[in-house]
Amino acid sequence: MVVKGITVGRTAAIPYRLNLGALRRIQSQAFSSTIRASQSMEDMEKGYKELGLFSLRKKIEDVVHRAETLASTSLESEEARQIKQEHMIREYNLWDDLPKSNEILFELADSTKVVDSLKDIQYKAEEVKLITQLAEMDAINHWLFKQAYNTSVDLSKLLDLYEMSKLLGGPYDMQGACVTIQAGPKGVYPEIWAERLLRMYIQWAKKHGHKGRVLERYPAKGGGIKSAIVEFEYEYAYGYLYGERGIHRMVGNFHDGSLLHETSLARVDVIPIFLHTTPDLEVDDEDLLISSLSCSGEEKLICQTEPVVSIQHIPTGIRVQSSGERSHFANKIKALNRLKAKLLVIAMEKGVHNVKNINKASIDSLWHQEARRYVYQPYKLVQDVKTGIQLPNLISVLDGNIEALIGAHISIRQENEMN
Repeated sequence: MVVKGITVGRTAAIPYRLNLGALRRIQSQAFSSTIRASQSMEDMEKGYKELGLFSLRKKIEDVVHRAETLASTSLESEEARQIKQEHMIREYNLWDDLPKSNEILFELADSTKVVDSLKDIQYKAEEVKLITQLAEMDAINHWLFKQAYNTSVDLSKLLDLYEMSKLLGGPYDMQGACVTIQAGPKGVYPEIWAERLLRMYIQWAKKHGHKGRVLERYPAKGGGIKSAIVEFEYEYAYGYLYGERGIHRMVGNFHDGSLLHETSLARVDVIPIFLHTTPDLEVDDEDLLISSLSCSGEEKLICQTEPVVSIQHIPTGIRVQSSGERSHFANKIKALNRLKAKLLVIAMEKGVHNVKNINKASIDSLWHQEARRYVYQPYKLVQDVKTGIQLPNLISVLDGNIEALIGAHISIRQENEMN
């Protein structure tokens, strides 16, 4: 074997000290090559990191530009609207017409919230710009860019919420939402699926800083729930969740130990909760069938408060109930408000001004309106039937990330209203 002209082996003719010197030169050259290779790897890593930072910087700049554009165009007009309403309050005698006074005060409160939201967006944009400037001054600390990016993500969410709220112009869109989830037929699997949907909506509200209040929950013997009612008592909840009404179908096997069935159905219904007023609807007493259902035997496990109050609207056949309040009277008022809210929504959708003109035969059953399919096998996909949107991340959606689906529904409604 020959290394740099030195013979190494049994018949070595060169003294050992010469071999040692040669080996030292070889080691020095190898060490230099290692350094160069290491520097080359570091350069590559640096290039990749710079590329990532460039991508982050571009995303941050896009969000800041979007925020500044929105704030500059909207804040001035919203502040002018707020000043106009304040002037109306000073000029108007609030005691002369209490309903009109409440309307003016409510509009003022709404415009004040809008102005505050736009100022928050403006402040967040300045915060993102400041952190980005600090990051560019101290480029070694890449975590500053990540901090700026995370802040820009929060800013983007504020922008999305503001823009969606401006699209929600329906008569009840600003109200809270009462969501009823009912398991379909065919045993335990739809009941487990219904509970998963309940968790999805609660997680969605939690991600946006709100809480879903589960007033009624009827567990099933084999796991899951027969039905549940959850209320979201904050503005625009109804506008966001309106498109969730209908049948939610799980297709395929869900391998988390909870759902093993080809197809499971659950029905979702959404009605408004009037946050600042009561439903503006008079219903004749003779049109109502009110009954109380006492709990006994196994039902005690699911009915731990006052007896269930059930109200049926005889002309339409619509039935609602309440059992989550602390008294029989409170449950009766809650059920009546739910009935009025449901009748108002149906009247609006059917284009009639009086609930007495609602044709019972024309009321579409929610069991016949498919809203969404959640496909787990042979591939993972969420298919929204109403909008056509498809999302590949099924688990993310079930964890409450339904903003894209909600946004698509709002856009479709906006287009339909314009047409």
